[in-house]
Amino acid sequence: MSTTDELTATSATTLARMIARREVSATEVLDAHLDRIAAINPTVNAVVQLAAGAADQARAADQALGRGEAVGPLHGVPFTVKDNTETAGVITAAGAPERAATTPERDATVVARMRAAGAILLGKTNCPPWGSGVETDNEVYGRTNNPHDLARTPGGSSGGEAAVIAAGGSPWGIGTDSGGSVRIPAHFCGVCALKPTQGLLPVTGVFDDEGPIGAISDPRTQVGSLARTVEDLGTMTRVIAGPDGRDGGVPPVALGDPAAVAAAGLRVAVHADNGLSAPTPETAATVRAAADVLAGAGARLADRLLPGDGHALTVEVWASYEGGMSSLDLYRLLRRWDAYRADVLAFMDDVDVVLCPVYPVPAPPHGGTAGAELRAVELQHAISYTTPFSLVGAPCAVVPFGVSPEGLPIAVQVVARPWHDHVALAVAALLEAAAERRVVAPAAVAG
Repeated sequence: MSTTDELTATSATTLARMIARREVSATEVLDAHLDRIAAINPTVNAVVQLAAGAADQARAADQALGRGEAVGPLHGVPFTVKDNTETAGVITAAGAPERAATTPERDATVVARMRAAGAILLGKTNCPPWGSGVETDNEVYGRTNNPHDLARTPGGSSGGEAAVIAAGGSPWGIGTDSGGSVRIPAHFCGVCALKPTQGLLPVTGVFDDEGPIGAISDPRTQVGSLARTVEDLGTMTRVIAGPDGRDGGVPPVALGDPAAVAAAGLRVAVHADNGLSAPTPETAATVRAAADVLAGAGARLADRLLPGDGHALTVEVWASYEGGMSSLDLYRLLRRWDAYRADVLAFMDDVDVVLCPVYPVPAPPHGGTAGAELRAVELQHAISYTTPFSLVGAPCAVVPFGVSPEGLPIAVQVVARPWHDHVALAVAALLEAAAERRVVAPAAVAG
């Protein structure tokens, strides 16, 4: 295995340790990932902009270590960012033609915090127009392909992030999630992801077609992380979490310690089929196999579905963003949303974790997730495994755990109570360790 192959398969947290110990230089790490992007991007089309100055920053990072300077926890580690999140000096188009030449003057808060910790912006990754959709394709940059099978979708809307991480072009990155937009691509591409508790991370500098989003105008959307390992998710989240004085929906709550969570005695509600969209046999079997691992670690399992109809409410909430709803109807919808959230949170008083699929099938061929009107209901049912937890604001970790007969990754979703992100990460890490031999490298971009 070459040095490039080793570095592009190493976790971001490990890379940070290696750079700090001067076992490898920041320049070597950056060059390895740039070489990998050059090799895979012509077919995968995940990276849409490379950040100018990254090489200079890597050299400066190495020089700082050589002088014995104190450095940040992510010193010299490259990262990528979904293209609906602002990056100073780097075009941020969000897949929209009208923004194709837009270069922000400032970073989104989470990007600024990564840089302040010493991380080096590698580039921007593709997303659907305005960062909304489950197929990553747009008129500005074209279609992103799944590195496991180029004829299949990487999902959306953080499809570019998931694809480049799976293909070895980036160790980790920042995405966003309104209804599954980091979770579904992670499942399709075989990487790890975290949609955090609503309000753990500021969304300042994230935008859609109406402009910058906020905690009041769009409480569904959260900044999320995608990475090679579950440990990386926690590392990134600790760096970017907390209030920034601009997003008023972020209280001063720190991420808990996953290492303090014991699996023994955890109450786990399991459902492999939510009754709305039947999973493939392999998807259901993967959830059951993950449940068996938790049971073997001492967790207490029960087959339980969420209360209420989160799917129907999601459809109503999304429709409300299209306009045309009276003030009274909007008020009533918000009341139903409050009631649903209260019911699910009451349900989660009796469980520590929900274990379920991310999506009922592995990555489908392009066009099989969205686009055709006649598939609209089927699509809404398929994303019903992720959308209820967006309405509730619960943290969701995604970890690859199985492989389909076609060689495609199958992930499971681990959901904890709000502000218990560390519990979701701890359980995901336990499953990750058990799944080590189940997960395959992308065949379509091997070599």
